[in-house]
Amino acid sequence: MSSLRENLEQLEAAIAAACRKANRPRSEVQLMAVSKTYPATTIVEAAELGLRLFGENRVQEFAAKSPDLAAWRETGAIAASDEPIQMHLIGHLQSNKAARAVELFDAIDSVDSLRLAERLNEAAAKLNKLIPILIEVKLSPEETKAGLDPESAEAAQLLERLPDLDHLRVHGLMTIAPFGVPEDQTRACFRTLRTWRDKWSAAYPHLSLGTISMGMSADFPIAIEEGATRVRVGTALFGKRAPYTGPE
Repeated sequence: MSSLRENLEQLEAAIAAACRKANRPRSEVQLMAVSKTYPATTIVEAAELGLRLFGENRVQEFAAKSPDLAAWRETGAIAASDEPIQMHLIGHLQSNKAARAVELFDAIDSVDSLRLAERLNEAAAKLNKLIPILIEVKLSPEETKAGLDPESAEAAQLLERLPDLDHLRVHGLMTIAPFGVPEDQTRACFRTLRTWRDKWSAAYPHLSLGTISMGMSADFPIAIEEGATRVRVGTALFGKRAPYTGPE
């Protein structure tokens, strides 16, 4: 049994336990495998174990992996009748890389400005693509964290404008909890994202905000208890990752 298979089984057991504790069905929570810094061969191994949803942090890093993944897909390893793998960008995206991101990824989970949304929409229109997105919300005081201030005018402008961006489809919200804080602060962060989702769903009923992406290797059980519908797990699945040293 491979270490990845063992890790996946342990992770699935932990997710199931968190769902039971929260009195939620396991089917309500998607597992996203965060494959940043790992090679295409690792994504292939995970896909062959049944994982279908993957998250990457950098446009340039995934651009280097995508030819190998495309070649693997062409081998027919996943039958046409099977659910295809989905590659999402979950890291901060500079607007000048929007066009390349639209070419490479199936979805962008880190939209944090109206300008970026407009750039993505323009790029998707040129390629005649419909791009699913999540709005990244900043709920941590850490300066290194990206995201949109939910109380800002920018947030209101984005939410008002999204229905006019015909090549984007918003599916929900994403956040990252602060690192190294007590559990009650982590829980409060996740609860706040759910609260904003509920507020915005009521205020903007024309938008679909069903996805709540929150929780990583260290805190996904808390996120599930607080309403996450998607958890993003890398280290607990693939093991400790080496620092990224490639192009940004």
